[in-house]
Amino acid sequence: MSTVLALGLLLTACGSEEEPPRVTAAQQCDGTLSPSAAAALESVLGTKTFSAAGSGGLERTVNALIEDQAGEGRPPGRPPLCEVTAAATPQHEIRISFTLHDRGALYDDGTAKWWDHGRYLYGMGREASADNESAALFVQCTSPRLKGSDKQPAPLGSELRFDKSLKGSYPANTPATREAYLTVLHSVTLAVVKELGCENNAGLPEKPVFEVKKWRGEQ
Repeated sequence: MSTVLALGLLLTACGSEEEPPRVTAAQQCDGTLSPSAAAALESVLGTKTFSAAGSGGLERTVNALIEDQAGEGRPPGRPPLCEVTAAATPQHEIRISFTLHDRGALYDDGTAKWWDHGRYLYGMGREASADNESAALFVQCTSPRLKGSDKQPAPLGSELRFDKSLKGSYPANTPATREAYLTVLHSVTLAVVKELGCENNAGLPEKPVFEVKKWRGEQ
């Protein structure tokens, strides 16, 4: 092997180590992000490039929900549908997970003063809420793919959680932050309920709703 060729191979190898794969927002979450959700993801993570990250993916998540609905009890946990990590520093991460929850497992149950903790309630789905650390969206799905849901709709819950880096901080708790979280979570949840074949898309509109509601007990 010539010296020039050997040097070229060495530089190529070094370059590949220094330049890990980079992907765009639209490529995240198994292609479930709308253009507005992709833009919202860039906004909350402060970057247009992301590290290639593993995830459960849309099909695996849907199959897990079907399996959980057909089984007895609830499993301890499933992999998130997606994990999105900013390629820039600080490397904040967003995780989006789905579960079958108990029918009464809502934030707005009248037992906690969430408004005192900076969490806001929104008129979307069965219940939607967000602060600057996470967002949650609850829906009810009737689908031939979910056992018994024709008699009792299956309660599905999705959560977006912002995991800050050790040297980083959470975004400011502003309407822009909360609406960005909900935009991303709505897009991914809508893709899941469509894949499940939920009637009327489990009550989700095609675009997210940002109507703020009062909590039970809030004056």
